[in-house]
Amino acid sequence: MNAAELERYLDAASAAIGLPIAPEHRTAVLGYLALASGFADTVNAVPLDATDEPAMAFVPVAPLEGSA
Repeated sequence: MNAAELERYLDAASAAIGLPIAPEHRTAVLGYLALASGFADTVNAVPLDATDEPAMAFVPVAPLEGSA
């Protein structure tokens, strides 16, 4: 999403759920939405086949010590 689309989305979504966004928080909320949009683009870039199925459960593991 571009900046204008993110602003329109924020305005529509916050109005839809009745959540006012204080002017002093708007820039940070838009920054988070841009970050989340980038994550979605990354996930959506992975091709899926009709036979692909979701995992039964996601179980995070601790990172290996010394890896970064």
